[in-house]
Amino acid sequence: MTGRPLRLHPDRLLPADPSTRAIARRLLEQVEPLPIISPHGHCDPRWWADDEPFADPATLLITGDHYVLRMLHSAGVRLDALGRVPLDGGPVADPRRVWRTFAAHYDLFHATPSRLWLDHALSVVLGADVVPDADNADRLFDELSERLAEPAFRPRALFDRFGIEFLATTESPLDDLADHRAIRASGWGGNVVTAFRPDSVVDPDHPEFPANLERLAELSGIATDSWAGYLDALAERRRFFIAHGATSTDHGHPSAATADLSADDAAALFARVRAGEHTPDDAEAFRAQMLTEMVRMSLDDGLVVQLHPGSCRNHDRPGAARFGPDIGADIPTRTDYVAALRPLLERFGHEPGLTLVVFTLDETTYSRELAPLAGYYPILALGAPWWFHDSPEGMRRFRTGTTGTAGFANTAGFTDDTRALLSIPARHDVARRVDCAHLAGLVAEHRLDEDVAARIAVELTYDRPRSVYRVDRSRFSAR
Repeated sequence: MTGRPLRLHPDRLLPADPSTRAIARRLLEQVEPLPIISPHGHCDPRWWADDEPFADPATLLITGDHYVLRMLHSAGVRLDALGRVPLDGGPVADPRRVWRTFAAHYDLFHATPSRLWLDHALSVVLGADVVPDADNADRLFDELSERLAEPAFRPRALFDRFGIEFLATTESPLDDLADHRAIRASGWGGNVVTAFRPDSVVDPDHPEFPANLERLAELSGIATDSWAGYLDALAERRRFFIAHGATSTDHGHPSAATADLSADDAAALFARVRAGEHTPDDAEAFRAQMLTEMVRMSLDDGLVVQLHPGSCRNHDRPGAARFGPDIGADIPTRTDYVAALRPLLERFGHEPGLTLVVFTLDETTYSRELAPLAGYYPILALGAPWWFHDSPEGMRRFRTGTTGTAGFANTAGFTDDTRALLSIPARHDVARRVDCAHLAGLVAEHRLDEDVAARIAVELTYDRPRSVYRVDRSRFSAR
């Protein structure tokens, strides 16, 4: 097939200096074979419940990946030309045409993390040997479509091939988790669990918030017309998720604000919110209180709390209205943590057994706020560089900006946070290489012995995410 050869260099992302690179190679040998722990992501559990072949490479690699969509859209490519179906039922390009558009624009991804992930998926996973371009697009589409129809490329087979030991999806409290039950009932041994994402029932700004409260009552069997009943209903749904293997909650709030209101004030605030009589300040106060309530519940049920704040979601409101969410139009915002987390930390910051993993899209806060906070409060752990920062450069800045005050031990390990299945091994490969390169530099500077660096590399790759996310606690009592 014509085209530029697609080859991954064995020393990609390792240091340019030969002596330091040799150290990094030895460290990488220790972690390359380790299983993948994927404790936070957005893959569809239906993939493993049904175990059906993926239809084509365009649907698999392009249409559902908001990293890919946003870059192509920035070059003027319409979203319907990339396979996104308009909510008004308008026309949409077929997968072959989507693939042709993608291949013709492949050079847009030079030096981006998406290019690293795409090259890895195409070459290592799918066996392609040329870089996509306009001339080879059709032949590559046919070749990859045929390959995806083979049993070895079904979701369960890929899960096993990737060496995934644990993978968490993310579901709303209103989800019945039928796909997770189907996975367990199938007898397949893949460890796919859910995570509790309550945004739709704790955010008064959600467009279906009142209806969601009613549905929460139906599913939990507990009335949500009072503050106490509402909290009991959430606790019941958390128990349901734990019975399906959940070890964590996840919170995508606009900010990191927390609050510690009295019971009477919280009940009055809930009454205003439930009646739709709240102000924007009330909505923010309610989200802040609910984050504190979620941490309080974790004292009882042990779920790890994850906070993913600071995204202005659906910045392109006309685009979201036409195509729905997750089209690549979410934009980072400035985020405060020192003042925002103080109410929660003053109440729970020293509680044994609690874990709050904090992520950020505001990179300046790593060294100024988050690393010092995690370097003091026992419940805090620093989440991996996330979303706009899960690039090699972002990972390097994360290590250099946080280790001095938080060390390695107060980090949570890598989370791929992806809805693109084939990018999972690629993302973990990038993280392992960047960490080994960083540790090799410390060895070369005589700040670490190499045997210590090797132990830290294993901890960051495998031990920390297993421990922080309580992987051994995952269980499957539901059938």
